[in-house]
Amino acid sequence: MIIGGARPARLLAAAVAQTVGLTPYGYPAPTRRLARIMIDRDPQISDGSWVVAGGRPTEIGAPLNAPPVLASNYLLGAGGEGVSYARGDATGTWTALEAVLGGLEAAEAVAFASGMAAISAVFELLPVGAHVVIPADCYQGVAGVVAAGEATGRWTADRVATDDTEAWVAAAGADLLWVETPSNPLLLLADLAAIGAAPRRSGCLLVVDNTFATPLNQRPLDVGADISIQSTTKFIGGHSDLLGGVATTRDVELLGRLRRTRTLHGATPGAFESYLALRGVRTLALRLERSQASARALAERLAAHPAVERVRYPGLSTDPGHALAAAQLGGFGSIVTFDVAGGGDGADRLCSQVRLIRHATSLGGVESTIERRSVIPGQNHLPPGLVRMSVGIEDVDDLWTDLDRALDAD
Repeated sequence: MIIGGARPARLLAAAVAQTVGLTPYGYPAPTRRLARIMIDRDPQISDGSWVVAGGRPTEIGAPLNAPPVLASNYLLGAGGEGVSYARGDATGTWTALEAVLGGLEAAEAVAFASGMAAISAVFELLPVGAHVVIPADCYQGVAGVVAAGEATGRWTADRVATDDTEAWVAAAGADLLWVETPSNPLLLLADLAAIGAAPRRSGCLLVVDNTFATPLNQRPLDVGADISIQSTTKFIGGHSDLLGGVATTRDVELLGRLRRTRTLHGATPGAFESYLALRGVRTLALRLERSQASARALAERLAAHPAVERVRYPGLSTDPGHALAAAQLGGFGSIVTFDVAGGGDGADRLCSQVRLIRHATSLGGVESTIERRSVIPGQNHLPPGLVRMSVGIEDVDDLWTDLDRALDAD
């Protein structure tokens, strides 16, 4: 599939479904009341065009780009009408960001100060004594939130393999199903269509961490998810210079609760961070198209390298999740993980020898990064020699030269 390609039929179906009470696929909509879809976009334009055009000022004389609104106090009208920082009302900067990100998923977006703030806001929706289910392979921040809640008796938790569809369907009696696909860092795929279509207990939330895929490659809300989560620190911002997160939903009740939690917990995004994320998302389609093309080429070359024991990348035809990825994703992404011969020592040597690729944590930036993930606390399930590489937008042959030389270094 082409990144940012036109999806007019799906967008139009989502808009119509909102008014007639159906899902975009024609099935009866959930009993939850749908939120107003905040997309002032022509349903004929592609996602790649929307990230450039969405959320811009429209008033005559206004700036072409939404500027950072560096203010925490605002003039009030008669009766106190206006914006108050104490209530956590949005500024024009993060409203523009929410318009772009919400429009990508035909939903309403709630921007947060960090990805962890967005994650924590979702868990705050749960009642005391809730039962949550998370993937066995997932972002360590989520695992940390779950462990902390278990320690205080806030909830109980189980872990399920990302690719065990039957187990996820069987777990639909829980209060929260937290799905991460592709998973971090093993790049396992969950069958979102099957999980989303499974009958769930009333009140059970299906939440999908969509950070690795981005809304250009995957739209969880279209297949039954209640909330889609992203760390805008990663691909949305794209330049490794901000912290941010976003939750999107089509449920009006969940929307209000997420906004309330954001305010009460002081998780409102900063003006400049919102501005950087908004500026970064403008090039998301271009960045993702180049980086995932390079990722696929590098994965193929790594699979043939004698110093590499195993490559995990859903774009490889030999990957166990390839068929599902081809059906479910608009693109295979720009994260590649692979096991280096020599275990932990071999992985450490590789990370110290690369020059163009930077030895650093996080992902989704214009620059390529690499790190050994098993040294991260809570990642004991990973092979010691596993490294996660986030492929940036550098020339693919330069990246391969750097990798090949570092893998061959003594």
